[in-house]
Amino acid sequence: MKFRAPGLYVQVLIAVIVGVLVGVLAPEFGATLKPLGEAFIKCVKMLIAPIVFCTVVTGIAKMGDLKKVGRVGVKALVWFELMTTLALVIGLLVGRFVQPGAGMNVDASKLDMKAIESYAAQGKALSGLEFAMNVIPRDVVDAFAKGDILQVLFFALLFGLALAHLPEKGAPMLHWLESAGDVLFKIVGLVMKVAPLGAFGAMAFTVGKYGVGTLLSLGKLMACFYLTSVLFVVIVLGLVLRWTGAGLVPFLLYIREEIFIVLGTSSSESALPPMMKKLEQLGCGKGVVGLVVPMGYSFNLDGTSIYLTLATLFIAQATGTHVTLAQELQILAVLLLTSKGAAAVTGSGFITLAATLSSVGSIPVAGLTLLIGIDRFMSEARAITNLIGNGVATVVVARWEGELDVPRMREVLGAKAHAPAEVAGAA
Repeated sequence: MKFRAPGLYVQVLIAVIVGVLVGVLAPEFGATLKPLGEAFIKCVKMLIAPIVFCTVVTGIAKMGDLKKVGRVGVKALVWFELMTTLALVIGLLVGRFVQPGAGMNVDASKLDMKAIESYAAQGKALSGLEFAMNVIPRDVVDAFAKGDILQVLFFALLFGLALAHLPEKGAPMLHWLESAGDVLFKIVGLVMKVAPLGAFGAMAFTVGKYGVGTLLSLGKLMACFYLTSVLFVVIVLGLVLRWTGAGLVPFLLYIREEIFIVLGTSSSESALPPMMKKLEQLGCGKGVVGLVVPMGYSFNLDGTSIYLTLATLFIAQATGTHVTLAQELQILAVLLLTSKGAAAVTGSGFITLAATLSSVGSIPVAGLTLLIGIDRFMSEARAITNLIGNGVATVVVARWEGELDVPRMREVLGAKAHAPAEVAGAA
């Protein structure tokens, strides 16, 4: 009987479990395995900029309609704002009524700021104007060198529109970019084969360095955040998917490999390339996928939004800082801006939280030290919720724009959600 290796999602799940065990049983050794996770994420990140460029340019060039591109972009931004605002409000309401930090009575003046100085410094540098100006790259090479998704997206939009207006002269270039995209996704398939190793190293490092004991001391906050994230996915995103003609469970099964990769690495960026490919295979228009997914990684971070309002109120409650209804509304208004500056990488939510506390002023920034030990553990839930939210957003905008092949989507979800899907299949 021929042996059949388990699917990627099974391999990653096993790697995550083994990583946790190593972190618990041999914490010092587990803490040394950080390079495994970092190496895997770096391998994926080196492919993101060229994949986004090729996907967006070919998608826009084939659209050939500037009005359509603008329409898709506006619809995406409207949807992002609706979902992130809803997520922020939900996090605020949960924090207000559950009060996970109540009774801790922490003296903010005695907290050690050294552990969060780097986050606070980066947080102060974030502003709405700077974020908007940063979308325009200093030069094209710099955008690709830094791997800034929005900057690459901005240049790709211009390149794609120019190519669309040169149908004859641009045909060879379009063909070359399509072929380059196929090669890049083939590389993604090769990199994904070592995803279990990356997930193992990242999880062993997290548990080994921070310890399971840190989960117990702030367990109420973690349980509150995880439960809120799950309910957001099941209720809010589940109802949205039903409107598109898809079911939540089949959709989650379809992207299970990406979910487990994010679980192991704590970064939704690690699953961006295969997620884009799967959404195309699901029946979403290539141009819509190319626009919505990269934009969503900066503008549609549902999990991060829930975390930001919940964590802000937790710090206020833990330090005994009274927050009025007017101040809560101020926090919400500030977060509507600062949350858009959070990139989908590990630690960005913490930096954005620092920026928010600095802007609000009434809640001590030193309270961030209370979250240092568990932030890494909560980043998994943030990243997974962000991943699912961006996948749902792409399906919604595609359906809204008439670029969703609903029969194909139902066929794919019915057939492939119960069998391992090829990450780097044919374009």
